[in-house]
Amino acid sequence: MAHLPRIALTPGEPAGIGPDLCIRLARRSFPAQLVLIANPELLIQRARALGEAIRWTPFDPQAPRTPQTAGSLLIHPQALQRPAQPGRLDPANSAYVLKTLEIACDGCLDGTFDALVTGPVHKGVINAAGFPFTGHTEFLARRCGVEQPLMLLAIPGLRVALATTHLPLRQVADAITREHLARCLRILHADLRKKFRCPAPRILVCGLNPHAGEGGHLGREEIEVIEPVLRTLRQAGLDLVGPVPGDTAFVPDRLAGVDAVLALYHDQGLAVLKAQGFGRAVNITLGLPILRTSVDHGTALSLAGTGRGDLGSLEAALAMALALCERA
Repeated sequence: MAHLPRIALTPGEPAGIGPDLCIRLARRSFPAQLVLIANPELLIQRARALGEAIRWTPFDPQAPRTPQTAGSLLIHPQALQRPAQPGRLDPANSAYVLKTLEIACDGCLDGTFDALVTGPVHKGVINAAGFPFTGHTEFLARRCGVEQPLMLLAIPGLRVALATTHLPLRQVADAITREHLARCLRILHADLRKKFRCPAPRILVCGLNPHAGEGGHLGREEIEVIEPVLRTLRQAGLDLVGPVPGDTAFVPDRLAGVDAVLALYHDQGLAVLKAQGFGRAVNITLGLPILRTSVDHGTALSLAGTGRGDLGSLEAALAMALALCERA
């Protein structure tokens, strides 16, 4: 980029591990300007609990951009509704969590920030507070005015996108229409070229049913939905493999030369990816007009305030955000 990247960072659920990870992140320098959209008092209290010393300054979007330096935090202050206690969910603070995301997303849209990195949120407590919320991906898509985003998780050597995300399993088959699947594949193909510099992306597409339907004997979605979509998109120039049975899609021979896998439901793809690289995986939202990455783990309430959380996924998410900024 022509200027120093400025990356917004939302710690997520205030009772969870996100604030801890942000405090630990302040130990190191980073070749970008990091802006935490968070409550300063929360971070100061958590730093004390962890035995850390930090200094912070308020974010001024008009000030010159400077790299993140060890021992300091640049904060866009936001107020909590009630003081947060490590490990204790409070629905009163759900509005704070959503507000940090709104500010970060809007800042990316207007050019204040070049990318957004999100810490883990707790979907249950947000819904308990009366806010319909299925996840960051869907929330940010609505905020950006995008009808259909695409979730992609990546570890070194493997990228897995999801045709459906946080749906009950009994709803998955109905959600995978020809139109939906075609849009997923077009988004994945386009962003593999644009964001990951794959000149001619090769995408492996999983089947929905055992043995990819066994010729219709174990389900007809492959015959009636998936195969027709793949034929049409191949004619348009996309390099697509499949539908491949989910139980053999991730063996090394299948993945040779493949740039990404499109799994059809959440656990079909992420069980494999997280088994191989949990703690190093990065969640990237495709199909948005902004750059967004995230950690691959949840709020880890039992670890909040203990200092035992693993910083690896947040570091990987930041590194990916920086790489995507440099390619933009």
